[in-house]
Amino acid sequence: MTSRWWFYPALAVLALPLIPLLLLVFAAILTYPTLPSLEALTDYRPKMPLRVFSAEGVLIGEFGEERRELVKIEEVPDLMKKAILAAEDDRFYEHGGVDYIGVLRATYSNFTSGGVKQGASTITMQVARNFFLSKEKTMSRKFNEMLLAFKIEHNLTKDEILQLYINHIYLGQRAYGFGAAAQAYYSKPLNQLNISEMAMLAGLPKAPGAYNPVVNPKRAKVRQEYILKRMRDLGYISREEYELAQNEPIQTKQTAYHQEFAVNAGFIAEMVRQEMYDKFQEDTYTQGYSVYTTIRAQDQAVAYASLRKGVMEYDQRHGYRGPEGYIDLKKNDTDELLDDALQDVPSNGDLIPAVVRTVSSKVLGVYIKGGESADISGESIRFAQQMLGENLALSRRIRKGSLIRVRKNEKGNWMISQIPQAESAFVSANPRTGAIYALVGGFDFNRNQFNHVTQAWRQPGSSFKPFIYSAALEKGFTPASVINDAPLVVDLIDTGGEAWEPKNFDGEFEGPMRMRQGLTKSKNLVSIRILQSIGLDYAQDYVTKFGFEKEKVGPYLTMALGAVSVTPMQMLGGYSVFANGGYRVSPYLIQRVEDGQGNIISQAAPIEVGKGAEQVLDVRNAFTMVNMMQDVVKHGTAIRAMSLGRQDLAGKTGTTSDAMDAWFCGFHPALVAVTWIGYDNPRSLGEKETGGGAALPIWIDYMGAILKDIPGIEYSIPEHIVTARINENGLRDPDGSRVDYFYEENLPPEQSSVPVDSAKPAESEQLF
Repeated sequence: MTSRWWFYPALAVLALPLIPLLLLVFAAILTYPTLPSLEALTDYRPKMPLRVFSAEGVLIGEFGEERRELVKIEEVPDLMKKAILAAEDDRFYEHGGVDYIGVLRATYSNFTSGGVKQGASTITMQVARNFFLSKEKTMSRKFNEMLLAFKIEHNLTKDEILQLYINHIYLGQRAYGFGAAAQAYYSKPLNQLNISEMAMLAGLPKAPGAYNPVVNPKRAKVRQEYILKRMRDLGYISREEYELAQNEPIQTKQTAYHQEFAVNAGFIAEMVRQEMYDKFQEDTYTQGYSVYTTIRAQDQAVAYASLRKGVMEYDQRHGYRGPEGYIDLKKNDTDELLDDALQDVPSNGDLIPAVVRTVSSKVLGVYIKGGESADISGESIRFAQQMLGENLALSRRIRKGSLIRVRKNEKGNWMISQIPQAESAFVSANPRTGAIYALVGGFDFNRNQFNHVTQAWRQPGSSFKPFIYSAALEKGFTPASVINDAPLVVDLIDTGGEAWEPKNFDGEFEGPMRMRQGLTKSKNLVSIRILQSIGLDYAQDYVTKFGFEKEKVGPYLTMALGAVSVTPMQMLGGYSVFANGGYRVSPYLIQRVEDGQGNIISQAAPIEVGKGAEQVLDVRNAFTMVNMMQDVVKHGTAIRAMSLGRQDLAGKTGTTSDAMDAWFCGFHPALVAVTWIGYDNPRSLGEKETGGGAALPIWIDYMGAILKDIPGIEYSIPEHIVTARINENGLRDPDGSRVDYFYEENLPPEQSSVPVDSAKPAESEQLF
């Protein structure tokens, strides 16, 4: 027995190395029950942004701190999975949460290199850290991370773990998950990425800021090449695929998440955001709501382009105002300096900032934001030619260092332009349902978020006259009623008894004319006399049928000239009544709202023609007004619209006093649209500007594109409407030059019933 005295000390010495392991096991036994529940993984509900879609499902807006595109593991391309595994954990499907071989490999690599070059975190460990732990580098955090990895592996399948990783990891550009990153960097879904793009995204988890291909393309390329080499070495791709992907240049296309959605609809998205926030408060931005609007993507794209074109054409007519600013180029004008100078100058759609490098009377040399240089000359410089003179003030003169705007013309050449000061609005809808098809609330949402469609209370000018004429039809007037277009002096009590002497736009008076002619020619004196005849209070009450607010439409004779307060959206609703045969429908924007799981939580139930809409206008009245407004297009102030070659368009121009506002409101049987142009701080658009010259072209461009392939439609004549041939005196005459429409109980008298020698009109003739 005494000869074995050494056994127990030896056993103790041999057991010493096992003590830390035993302590580790003991700690694990104590810690494991305290680990957090995996409910966050098994019932994965990440913060999802509010998304706004067109009727076709095109993304037109997004709000939220975190951008996500949740994808199921079976939807992820196999090469995308392999790129991720090559970058992060190629033994993912072999280990049980902790890769001991990887730990030994990383330890050896770090030891031989003299620093920390490789990590040993598996994808499962990264999931544990990203969901439950902080990023502090401590032994306790690493220990808990490993235990959580074991727990996750015990409760979830490998594919479930990889799916969580693919959807949750942060990859820069506010994108969480590879689906969102594909959209953020390349504006396409995962299944459309090529090998080069997959490898680029797979390199981001290690350091999203350092390897961001937008911010650090050189470092991103190095990381991408490393992953491509790993994919080749692991046999995931062939040598040919490797070489092809390696040589492909970095080409990011950031449109989906950079305010440049497939369709420019900033005002619409903001309208939806406000409505959703009113209902759901802060949950709006985190619960993944999807809002499907009535907007049609093509309509919106055409409306946006048409409005900007129309406003810029107006701006061009009124001359160049001079450079936006000045950049000192005396020290140097290197590309780097100019890039820095232009970095904080935002582009405005196709209006790109540029700096003038060289100036002559015929050529400007400019450096354009984005790195392009160009020489501008000929027609492309003519717009700003007067600003090249030496005698102008420095603030107005184009000189070396001037900050200007340029855009490309139809031939793809750069030309001088400027950001317009005028604003505009456009909105269109289905007149039978109220579904809004397009809405542009201003020239540039990023510059001015004020929505002129819904928030701008402006005077509609003569575009309000149809509502007065409609009221007159209900009082017994007909299109053939004769009204005197003659000077008039009105003693207005509410202006202190001062005499008011209204004029026609052209300053001319044409004497007695039929009511139809008065509307076609937009005669102010005719409208005022009609309003005098039917009564101010009656007219004020009557126009509320169309959706106008009574308190905004005062009972004054100036109502006949459109001196009331309306919004373009109200005008859209009002003209819809004419277009749909007399029914009041409410314009609406949201079709349905879905929660983060795709369940419909709200569905629009619009009141439509034939489905609950209130008939506020006799169908005969609506038909007669449409017919008269067709003459406005065919022969009157909106004759430019005949360039579309259609016979089924109707509408009315509007120009207010001193041309403060210009309007055109018009429609097709299936489409009504309203456009307005003016200044936010009201001032004249210019002496020669009118609704037909400034606003109508926007409407024409839109209607021309949207109705291009739609055949012409004839308006059906309703019951109890009859036709009769009339003469210039508005009397029935077999030899009359005009066939007109009348209520069957309200036919004008026959010519033969009027005494030949009578100097007075017949009692039923209505001459005022």
